[in-house]
Amino acid sequence: MPKHVIDPNQWINLYSDYLFNYTISRVNDREIAKDLVQDTFMAGLKSMKNFKGDASERTWLISILKRKIIDYYRKINSNKGKAEVRINYSDSESEGDWLEERVADPFDKTAEDNLENSELGDAIYNCLGKLPEKQAQVFKMKTILNYETEAICNELGITASNLWVIIHRARTAMASCLEDNWF
Repeated sequence: MPKHVIDPNQWINLYSDYLFNYTISRVNDREIAKDLVQDTFMAGLKSMKNFKGDASERTWLISILKRKIIDYYRKINSNKGKAEVRINYSDSESEGDWLEERVADPFDKTAEDNLENSELGDAIYNCLGKLPEKQAQVFKMKTILNYETEAICNELGITASNLWVIIHRARTAMASCLEDNWF
């Protein structure tokens, strides 16, 4: 698989509308949405050296933006902010749920984040061990290893709809387990 490259000179032309639309649907305030997109571009510039090229440039920027949105809600300490951490999302290049969003921002590391990540990682793997084998395998491949749907289906000999049923059950079980053991 070819590595993706970063060209920040093209970010505004290529991604600003997409990132703004993504943000405005989550914060419902044009000025805040503009600020969050701008913050995303700044964080991207600062952390360009961390871009490994495994994901597309847009996917990488979206992952930064998601963290910025969550941080925004945490700062204002609203109920919506707490709900944002649990949001399910899906767009043309990625999908996920609250579990993925609980991991601390890789672009803003602190000792507390590292400790929280370590403890959360232990809790995740503990909960994974409680899942049925196939659910755990699908969850790891999709959520932790970021395999494409088609690759998982081919490797496990299952249909896409079967994969989504399995991943939904796994995520539901993981959420319940983490509610009991982590939060």
